[in-house]
Amino acid sequence: MSLDRKFDESLARLAAQAQDADAYSAWPAASWDALCDSGALRWCIPAEYGGLGLEGPEILLGYERLAGACLTTCFILSQRDSACRRLRESKNDALSQELLPALAAGKNFATVGLSQLTTSHQHTGPALRAALVHDRIILDGTVPWVTGASQADHIVVGGTLEDTRQILAVAPRGARGVEIEPPLPLMALEGSMTAQIRCRSAGIDRRWLLAGPAERVMGPGRGGTGGVETSCLALGLAGAAIEYLKGETRNRADLGPITERLEQSRQAVRAEIHALVQRAYTPAEAAALRARANSLVLRSTQAALTASKGTGFLRDHPAQRWARQALFFLVWSCPRPAAEATLDSLIPAEDCLFPSADDRGQAGCN
Repeated sequence: MSLDRKFDESLARLAAQAQDADAYSAWPAASWDALCDSGALRWCIPAEYGGLGLEGPEILLGYERLAGACLTTCFILSQRDSACRRLRESKNDALSQELLPALAAGKNFATVGLSQLTTSHQHTGPALRAALVHDRIILDGTVPWVTGASQADHIVVGGTLEDTRQILAVAPRGARGVEIEPPLPLMALEGSMTAQIRCRSAGIDRRWLLAGPAERVMGPGRGGTGGVETSCLALGLAGAAIEYLKGETRNRADLGPITERLEQSRQAVRAEIHALVQRAYTPAEAAALRARANSLVLRSTQAALTASKGTGFLRDHPAQRWARQALFFLVWSCPRPAAEATLDSLIPAEDCLFPSADDRGQAGCN
């Protein structure tokens, strides 16, 4: 991938529109147009379908820079690319031939509704129930998190059969019995138009089946929930805050040490992400990396907000937006191992959190 002048121009357009894309519950059409112009829609799609078929560090560098310019738009892209990967990795070649070329060209938009299989509503019964009846797939229940739902021509959804096996299927726009609810009132990334979908005995043709039935149709490791792509977006947002701090150090030498430490952490996390995607990795490795990326994005955005003082708390300042958006990584595609590791990183190692002056010497907390 050549990150050329055209890509840089698209990044500048995205950054200029990032505040509006985050703040308003409306499709960020101008930002999406800028992303289309960047060439990013072709990155993850194989060449035989009109894409570039990028893998590994090359595509991750692009994601990182896009997330640093506008996390909202990059988040939308990540969900669209997840749908493209599910198509690419399925055994339904006819469906890939039908859908991927239009996605590569930006003529159609696809997204995913898969969290109910991995991280959402796991304490209750299946959120979306599925049945295979002759040549039909019947869906009943809810898909709790679907980004860009109202804009999607196709949505990749995951359902659970009565015998607990799972399937992935594509729900085309206008499928009977599929109801898209109003966008959720998110605290950040409102332009992602993330909504819940309700299925009422929705029936779709069996030709839309992508994978399964299988016990764990999503599969472990690469491309699964909480994968390295999510960590990469956290790294990109952290980078935006760190670059802001670097600019502030020109007039405030006191910010130099913390900025240098954050930059060293950024480089370390980036190196680990790039090394991981070049080999087979385990869910535990992905979760540990995700916790480090979460820690970095929280620390860097809060440092930027602290450095910006009261001005950063105003709605038009990017520091407040970065700080709010960083909290999204605590809940987005954050399976239990990653959540536990993140929680552990937030708790001080000392036994006493707030010792009294008399106890400090005995507890070793100075």
